[in-house]
Amino acid sequence: MSKRVLIIEDNNDIRENVVEILELAGYEVYAAANGKAGVDLAIKNTPDIVLCDIMMPELDGYGVLYMLNKYPETAAIPFIFLTAKAERVDLRKGMEMGADDYITKPFDDMELLTAIESRLKKKEAQEAFYSKSLDKLTNLVSKNDGLAELKKIIQERKSRQFKKNQVIYYEGDKGNGLYLLLSGKVKTVKLAEDGRELMTGIYSADDYLGINAMLANEAFTDTATAIEDSLLCLIPKEQVERLVNLYPDVAGKFIKLLSNDIREKEEQLLQMAYHSVRKRMAEALLRLHRQYKGDESFKITREDMAAMAGMATETVSRTLSDFKDEGLIDKKGSVITILDLARITKMKN
Repeated sequence: MSKRVLIIEDNNDIRENVVEILELAGYEVYAAANGKAGVDLAIKNTPDIVLCDIMMPELDGYGVLYMLNKYPETAAIPFIFLTAKAERVDLRKGMEMGADDYITKPFDDMELLTAIESRLKKKEAQEAFYSKSLDKLTNLVSKNDGLAELKKIIQERKSRQFKKNQVIYYEGDKGNGLYLLLSGKVKTVKLAEDGRELMTGIYSADDYLGINAMLANEAFTDTATAIEDSLLCLIPKEQVERLVNLYPDVAGKFIKLLSNDIREKEEQLLQMAYHSVRKRMAEALLRLHRQYKGDESFKITREDMAAMAGMATETVSRTLSDFKDEGLIDKKGSVITILDLARITKMKN
């Protein structure tokens, strides 16, 4: 069955050209000359992907994206902006509203087809992840009705793509749910009064963000930012609270995750207060090793390492150089490789 593509573009020449290209490539194409007609077509036909111009009369691209996000049947459809305006502020606004990608006009045939194919493949991978993640999460509940409830939540939630360096939530924002990181890497930081950052955590696939804010019914206590292109799902707060109240095993799981998070933060505070620079660096490297699921190599900027270890960037550079000279690590650009895990572990004790 051919994939369905909806193109919303008020320029007749561009719209007709895109329709011709996509039909030749084997797609089933729907076309709209304005935003309102495009929203109606999307609701009626549920396309597999939407291409939409930003600057249009009546209802612009931002309005189209907002309207589609309101309906459950269209909220998860991959959305690509077509724009002749390459200003960063316009692109950032679109991505923060939930757009998956953008193409700057003029574009050639291959650029268009590659962008569509890439987004459709990511959508298929996401759907495959849902079925796999359900198997991973069966240990959350022991009752059949609990498992069915969890499955329903997984199927209904919408995932969202965050570009590298894009903020997911800010410190002080009211938490409206629990984030599950499907792919990529995310860091959380707190900002001191003098402007320095303290990194409170690095998260990777299958990790949850915002557990403490959700359980305490308080605002987020740090700022979460994608450190590489990442895919996250937001599980609504009301659904999580219902699961926690109904099923003790679910509550126990989240309490355990929260306890581990608190313990790690306590250890981080102790090492910053009492440990030497070398011990703090060793501890930071071991935290990264754990958070990257045991990988010997990981990518982190000097600034992020400084925020994690509570050091000046110059101190980070100097200490990492010492560790490299001693054969503890290798460092190429922002990629650090642990060469002697045993010695680094011994250093922190």
